[in-house]
Amino acid sequence: MAKSAHSKPDLTDVTATDARNGLRHKVGDAILGLVLRVPGSSEHEMAQPDKRARALGRTAARQAGVMAGSLALPPGFLGWLTVLPELVGVWKLQAQLVSDIAAVYGKHATLGREQMIYCLFKHVSAQLFRDVVVRVGDRFIVKTASLGFIQSAARLLGVKVTQRIIGKSATRFVPLLGAIGVSAYAYFDTQQVAKTAIELFAKEIVLDI
Repeated sequence: MAKSAHSKPDLTDVTATDARNGLRHKVGDAILGLVLRVPGSSEHEMAQPDKRARALGRTAARQAGVMAGSLALPPGFLGWLTVLPELVGVWKLQAQLVSDIAAVYGKHATLGREQMIYCLFKHVSAQLFRDVVVRVGDRFIVKTASLGFIQSAARLLGVKVTQRIIGKSATRFVPLLGAIGVSAYAYFDTQQVAKTAIELFAKEIVLDI
């Protein structure tokens, strides 16, 4: 039977929409908080940094996979509750990876929020950063971004990441199989972050302030 024009909205649909919106805002806030604080590094500049940078990427990818897979192990609704902690945990690990790779290339002193958000999320939305980090030949031009731009970018990334989570949410309700999928994605995602960071910091960086 078709719903009448005056029928009440389905509470299940309303609750689901509210949950998605709430997660989207939390994810955006988490991204903003992450990129506004550049972590320190115990790594040092190296004469031949490529090998060390790749090793850092492999180690971080394995750690991210284990972390994400472990948090995704709880079945059903409990597994859904671990989504945000899993994301934040992996992102913090990836932010440290970016910081460490910048350090081995001798670029940590000039590592800012623009380079951090670019390295962490370029593979999510390259178009978003086309006017902030620009490759010109063998160097990158990094333009200073306003706080407003960073906030807007974090919100847009929050939407994209939340859409991805919802699209893959069914797998989290499959014991073990879901955890394996989440672990594999975190591993691959972290490898992408390492690849972007190495590509950026291996080149000359010109800060356009």
